[in-house]
Amino acid sequence: MKVVFMGTPEFSVPVLEALAEKHEVVAVYTQPPRPAGRGKAERPTPVHRKALDLGLPVRHPAKLKSPEDQAEFAALGADVAVVVAYGLILPQPVLDAPRLGCLNIHASLLPRWRGAAPIHRAIMSGDAETGICIMQMEAGLDTGPVLLREATPIGPEETTSELHDRLSVMGAALIVEALDRLADLRPDPQPEAGATYAQKIDKAEARVDFSQSAEVVDRQIRGLSPFPGAWVEIAGERVKLLKSRLGHGEGAPGQVLQGFTVACGKGAVEILEAQREGKRPMAVADLLKGMTLPERL
Repeated sequence: MKVVFMGTPEFSVPVLEALAEKHEVVAVYTQPPRPAGRGKAERPTPVHRKALDLGLPVRHPAKLKSPEDQAEFAALGADVAVVVAYGLILPQPVLDAPRLGCLNIHASLLPRWRGAAPIHRAIMSGDAETGICIMQMEAGLDTGPVLLREATPIGPEETTSELHDRLSVMGAALIVEALDRLADLRPDPQPEAGATYAQKIDKAEARVDFSQSAEVVDRQIRGLSPFPGAWVEIAGERVKLLKSRLGHGEGAPGQVLQGFTVACGKGAVEILEAQREGKRPMAVADLLKGMTLPERL
């Protein structure tokens, strides 16, 4: 097929690679380069860099609202557009341009966790499973009918980073299957019952409150890892907590019990990996060689 690919972050890269192996990618759309790093040099997105590696033409309009941008998109004559974490809302003329429409790869089991942060929210809410949906796009936010879905359990110690990588690979395989079977797939409308919205993560959610139950704290740490990173303050320094599991022991909320196991409002959480300011993530055993924990956090 003639495919237009539309994506931006690292999550989208395996999908682009999989499509380029099997189909004719006539154009790659991604977000514009933006200033990054200490020098604030403009940095292309991960999808932009991969497209250049693959020798594919790249377009990065700031918006897709102008008649000129929409005409350029339609002139590609694509059979289908594949969209994954692109970052722009597609106007109706863009949705209508490909012969077979626009397909979105969404990292949840729709209608649960429509919106911006489905992986984070699934872990933070304690969901037992999540998955990938291939959805026929329409004007609403992640409301279109589902063509294909695949579920996967969420591991008891899995972080957003780890689940992100698994779902990215799953999405790449599932979209290839969907395109192979597209003529036979029947759109399954999403029910409104059970619909939830995955609100964008706010950095204000990241400070750990050990008065909550260990289950809630553990899910917060894993769900916000690696970004923005749940954190505690130790001797005036903000320390990110990146990996955890439910621990053993009891005490007052915030009391450090043994190693980096901390008592919570109910139960305890064991910190497995953390990151000091200006340092790399490290296992707790290494962290404790250079940092003394207070009796209570």
